[in-house]
Amino acid sequence: MTPDIPAIQTQDLSKLYDNGRGCRNITLSIGQGEAFGFLGPNGAGKSTFVKTLVGLVRASGGAGTLLGNPIGSLEARRHIGYLPELYRYPEWLSGEEVMKMHAGLLSLRGEEARKRIRAGLDEVGIGKRGSDRVKQYSKGMQQRLGLACALLGDPQILFLDEPSSAMDPVGRREVRELLLELKKRGKTLFLNSHLMEDVETVCDRMALMLNGDMIRGGTVADMLKVKIRWRFKVGGFSPVLLDWLREESRLNVGMAQPQDAAPTSWEAPVWLEAELDGEEQAGLLNLLIVEQGMTLYESAMHREKLEDWFLEAVAGRDQRGEQR
Repeated sequence: MTPDIPAIQTQDLSKLYDNGRGCRNITLSIGQGEAFGFLGPNGAGKSTFVKTLVGLVRASGGAGTLLGNPIGSLEARRHIGYLPELYRYPEWLSGEEVMKMHAGLLSLRGEEARKRIRAGLDEVGIGKRGSDRVKQYSKGMQQRLGLACALLGDPQILFLDEPSSAMDPVGRREVRELLLELKKRGKTLFLNSHLMEDVETVCDRMALMLNGDMIRGGTVADMLKVKIRWRFKVGGFSPVLLDWLREESRLNVGMAQPQDAAPTSWEAPVWLEAELDGEEQAGLLNLLIVEQGMTLYESAMHREKLEDWFLEAVAGRDQRGEQR
C-alpha cells in the first residue's frame, strides 16, 4: 500500500432515504493505521454511513474511496472487514462452520483456511468452543464470532459497528485490548460505538454525528484536555470565604454540588470546584482551606470523560432518535 494514500476518504458523501433519514455531506480523511471513532445517538445516521462506505448501499451523492479505490468497487472490498451492528448466523451451524462459510467467500481453502479459522477463534476468545452450535452461544459470544469473521481475510481496514455492545465488562475489555493490538499492527479501525470508553481508549480521532450531519470532530486528546477540574469537599464553609479563596489563590473557585449534595445549611459539607493546571495549585487550595479553619474532607481530580463531552455537544439540540 502507498502510505500517503488515505485509508478512508469522503467528499460530501450522502445517503438519504425517502423519510429524510440517512447521512448528508460527510467529508473526512482517515489515514492508514489510524483508529477513528464515530459517535452519535441512535438514529443519527452512523450505520447508514458505514453501510455506504462498505458498499452495502449506494450513495445518493458525493464520493468516497478506500485506499484510493472507489467505495463499492471490488478492489475496495478486498481490503475491508466488516462487523455489522445486526449480526445473525445460522444457529444450527457451529462457530467453525460459520467461519468456514466466510472463508469460502474469501476464496480461502485447505490448510490456509483451517489455520486462519483456528487462529481467529483463539484471538477473539472463543477457542475450543468453536465446535459448539451458534444457538449455544450467548449474544456476547456471537459478537465475538462476528469479529472473528471480520478479521478472517486479514483486512487492512476494519469497520466495526458496536463491536462489544452485547458483551459483559470482561469481554469489552478483551475486545479493547484486541483492537489496540490490531492498531499496533497497522490496521485502520473505523469504530461506531455507544460505549464511550471504547472510543476514549482505542481511537486517535473522532467525530460526532447528529440527525445525519457531522457536527464536531477532532483528536480524542484535544476533545478531552479542555477541562481538568479539582473538587474539594469542605465543612465549616460560608459564602464569604469563596471570594477570599479566589483572591488569595488567584484561581477561579466556585461551588459544585455533585451527587445531589446541595447543603440544607452552611454547617453541612459543601463541594467546591476549580479548573487547575496541576497538583501544585490543588495543594495551594488545600492549604488555604485548612488555614481558614475549614475541614477538608476530600480533594480529588475530576478529568472530563468522553461521555461529558458527548452530552455537552448534543445538549439543547433536537434529536430525531428512534421514536421519530
